[in-house]
Amino acid sequence: MGRADARKARKRETRPSGIRRFFTWKKLLGAFFGFVLLIMGAFVVLYMVIEVPEGNPDAKLQSNVYKYSDGSTMARTGEVNREIVDLSEVPKEVQQTFVAAENKSFYKDKGVDLKGTARGVLNTVTGKGKQGGSTITQQYVKNYYLTQDQTVTRKLKELVISLKVDRKKSKDEILAGYINTSYYGRSAWGIQAAAQAYYGVDAKKLSVAQGAYLSALLQAPNQYDWAVASDTGKKLVEQRWNYVLDNMVEMGRISSADRQGMKFPVPKEPKAASGLQGQEGYLYQAAKTEAVKALGITSEQFDRGGYTVTLNIDRKKQKQLEKSVAQQLTDKLKPKSRKTDADVQAGAVSVDPKTGRILAMYGGPGISEHWTNNATREDFQPASTFKPIILAAALENDATTQSGRPIQANTIYDGTNKRPVVDDGEKVGFAPPNEDDESYGQVTVQTAMNKSINSVFAQMGADVGMEQVMDTAKKLGMTDGDLKPYAAQTLGTMGASPLEMAGVYATLDNHGKKVTPQIVKAVAKQGQPVELPDAIGDQVISRGAADSVTSVLTGVVDDGTARESVRNNPDRDGQKVAGKTGTSDCNRSAWFTGYTPDLVTSVGLFGEAAEAGTMRCDDKTVKVAKSGHISLSGAAGGGRVNGGGFPAQIWAQYTFNSSSTSAEFDLDTDMGAAVETPTPTMTTPTTPPTTSAPPSTPPTSSAPPSTPPTSSAPPPSTPPSQTPPPSSPPVPSDSASSSWGDPENPGGDALDNGRNPED
Repeated sequence: MGRADARKARKRETRPSGIRRFFTWKKLLGAFFGFVLLIMGAFVVLYMVIEVPEGNPDAKLQSNVYKYSDGSTMARTGEVNREIVDLSEVPKEVQQTFVAAENKSFYKDKGVDLKGTARGVLNTVTGKGKQGGSTITQQYVKNYYLTQDQTVTRKLKELVISLKVDRKKSKDEILAGYINTSYYGRSAWGIQAAAQAYYGVDAKKLSVAQGAYLSALLQAPNQYDWAVASDTGKKLVEQRWNYVLDNMVEMGRISSADRQGMKFPVPKEPKAASGLQGQEGYLYQAAKTEAVKALGITSEQFDRGGYTVTLNIDRKKQKQLEKSVAQQLTDKLKPKSRKTDADVQAGAVSVDPKTGRILAMYGGPGISEHWTNNATREDFQPASTFKPIILAAALENDATTQSGRPIQANTIYDGTNKRPVVDDGEKVGFAPPNEDDESYGQVTVQTAMNKSINSVFAQMGADVGMEQVMDTAKKLGMTDGDLKPYAAQTLGTMGASPLEMAGVYATLDNHGKKVTPQIVKAVAKQGQPVELPDAIGDQVISRGAADSVTSVLTGVVDDGTARESVRNNPDRDGQKVAGKTGTSDCNRSAWFTGYTPDLVTSVGLFGEAAEAGTMRCDDKTVKVAKSGHISLSGAAGGGRVNGGGFPAQIWAQYTFNSSSTSAEFDLDTDMGAAVETPTPTMTTPTTPPTTSAPPSTPPTSSAPPSTPPTSSAPPPSTPPSQTPPPSSPPVPSDSASSSWGDPENPGGDALDNGRNPED
């Protein structure tokens, strides 16, 4: 082989073969640079094509309009809660908190963060959602020139416009635009509105610590609002606040010594939106919350404006409710001279049971004086107003006593004070006291409801099964997260609001069809109506069960704890009424929830400490923090505040002056008039127990055949003196004729022993 042939052979051996011919490092490098040049060329084209647009209309907030049911305007919100301020009106150090929080390289960069933008585009393409990392310039561009849409096109526009804005505007102009267009929560757009909303000062008077909170707030304004934040939210915003200040030190904007001396500046309680005072503030607050939920949008989106919200509030009924609270309660309180009077808060909600419309709402002394809406707060116990739910559960589930007899209005229970609750022959470890530790002996369910006897309904809860009781409560509309099936819940120990209890009783009034009270009648977005959920739902308990509970509750008004305030009220004029009183443990709350055939109203009084102090509870002195739950006892110069007192008086004046109907309850039940039934004669067993048997001795679950049915202990040897038996009493039997209650009321007026009606 010659030299020429050898050279050719060596070339053939070193030449890449197959696919390697197409992927040499030279070709790959050339392709990479070609791709880069293509991208650069495309970006140059985009840069030339995309112009900086006019300011986005979304950055110019519109007002939201709120109207009463008659179409008259209640309030306008939005326009007055945004005020542009020059950067010179914001302290230098406060300006820097936003830089420290969002973009430490703000004064050095060209307006964009390529890595952050690339990450955002990638996450958008892959469906991973929003991604942080934008510069202050980019966020300002998004707020003022573009929209909040998360699309690749919008992100590319943001990149190009940010570069151009950074060239056209100074850093101070961009920073001013950013802090003036950002949303801070509490309906506050811009730093001036935020300073007023959170600290009650102008932006020029903000401290560095306060500015650090506002800048931290921008990451999650609703989650980080101290007034409504969860424990987790509070921890997160404090961490964010510390992060901002630590960055300030790192950037040389504040000294380490100043940083160490700063304490977290807890914001003030929220105040009403501008122009909304008194009860209108509460109405606005409730309507906005409901509208945002119904629309499925965020508070931030709603506050951009353009919505017209029409409320269900009837102006005449609203004024009457406010007048009733003033005349029956507020005018009798002297908070300056009687300390207890300063602790009294009232809340009320009135609902049309046929439509679910909230016709009137009383939230407190005024939203500028007391931010929390007492009509919607859920932190106080509904107490004995929960008892009708236990009876509803018993009737709905065809429950029986421990001896196997159906639970009806004429079923006999042992009303002995502190009687141990028994289930399947075993004590459950619960023996609740009755009001004033009073024992009643053998009583019917009707009498137990009239007199609100705790020991009877505690036993009934065990007879029905607490799981079924709680399930019925949820069906009727109770939503508290603590609806757990333990025995003490029969005393109404969960939290509930007047709004919630009004819904429960409205469902009973509506024959068992679910009523979800609604304050919003209609919502329109820029003139276009928005579909809202229906306030009337499905049948959640049978009509027979609901109507039977209504029948029993008429007895509470005619012969029970509400008779003095409601039955004998001169304004009643024959109206048919059902209802229930409630007084919680240590007198922290007092309730009356009642209804006519066309109007349901729940009134609650709540003890909220105006300042830190102490109270007596269960013969002990208990410390109470400011705004904590405190006893109502002594309010208006009296003793204990019961549901049959102020709450029932407010309810009666409002209801009898708001509804003049004389319609009867259309009830599918044969319970009769539901007046208190006389105590039947008992056959004394051979060895009668005393009425105050010690807890260690469980009550007998059945009685001898010759005695009336009892679900618990045998009858006492001597019937209670306050309910002497009639000369010819009826004797209940297992063959009670109706699954829904008494075959016919045996008649007779209530046996009034002069006892002060309490529950």
